[in-house]
Amino acid sequence: MHSNIQSEGAFFSVPKGMYLLSHSVGCLPVQTSSVVAQKYFAPWQQKGGDAWPEWLGIIDQFCHELGMIFNASDVDFCPQLSVSSGLSQYLQSLPPLPNKPKRTVLMHATAFPSLGFAVQGLAEYGFELKLIDKDIAPNDLDAWQAHMTDDVAVAVITHVHSNSGELSDIVEISKLCRAKQVPVVVDIAQSAGVIPIDLQDWQADVVLGSCVKWLCGGPGAAFMWVNPSHLDDLQPKNIGWFSHENPFEFDIEHFAYAKGAKRFWGGTPSVLPYASAMVGIQQIRKIGVSNIYAHSKNLQSIVLGSAATHLAKMINLEQSGGTLCLALEKNILDRLANKLTQSNVYYDRRENSIRLSWHIYNTEQEARKVADIFLSL
Repeated sequence: MHSNIQSEGAFFSVPKGMYLLSHSVGCLPVQTSSVVAQKYFAPWQQKGGDAWPEWLGIIDQFCHELGMIFNASDVDFCPQLSVSSGLSQYLQSLPPLPNKPKRTVLMHATAFPSLGFAVQGLAEYGFELKLIDKDIAPNDLDAWQAHMTDDVAVAVITHVHSNSGELSDIVEISKLCRAKQVPVVVDIAQSAGVIPIDLQDWQADVVLGSCVKWLCGGPGAAFMWVNPSHLDDLQPKNIGWFSHENPFEFDIEHFAYAKGAKRFWGGTPSVLPYASAMVGIQQIRKIGVSNIYAHSKNLQSIVLGSAATHLAKMINLEQSGGTLCLALEKNILDRLANKLTQSNVYYDRRENSIRLSWHIYNTEQEARKVADIFLSL
């Protein structure tokens, strides 16, 4: 098993030093450059405008890979520029509620800020942001229940919180939402590629994700999954010819929404980011998300064994993602940061925490080196 993990790490171009920033940007698969050159640039170079069929084939393959890794149908995925743009698109597509001009969007205060900004940007359309206080645990079901007032139109659940690493109980929170007939949106930006996800288990209304982190696909390639049972109720506003059921009809006086999630696609699509992301997803799927999860947890447990005595807040590895978000006293945090920097470790800080992410290309030797740094504090 150990040798297999070592060989899986060889499939990525890992920066020199110890790379623990996969919660920000996942490492580049070594095949990406050649595959993108072959699938994207070569057709452009050789065929010009006749490259479109091959380019659109990249998008088809991108959606197919998503379907395979999340156990869902290809047609229920649509490329998006970002998670927040996907949320904005979804909210605008919802039918108005009779006699309810205000539509509240509920999320935890530790959700990624961009999602809150997306809601605030739709204030003139009646959307209003409501936050569960950051001091309340994200899995406090009583708090979710108490905040699920009649004006709540949508609930947004963060699968893995970026600043704490905490894992939300999507199934139980979704049950509360469904009991109140509140649609559920799940953000999987910090879990896709490191935590096994089966969308059939959740039955959310919409799932939004990004390929830049654990899926190792680079920036600019996000995606949305739309529950097909709710799709006909949604009418996106940011539409274009690729939102049409027949993009090549070319009749400006006739528009009909695409039957699948591609109704959220818009105008002439971007292709290059999805060519890169396609390779990342293929590589992650080839290794297996369950193998990545097990490897990450093994490395996290090695570090936590030495770090635990310093922590201001304990971590339950079964209820966290691929990132160790270690809350520390400031003097310890500063000493640790200095030692990590001296050891050429890539990491970052959020308030009183340091974030260290463990992917398939990280090794036990690296985890033990970080553990030794903690012992030296």
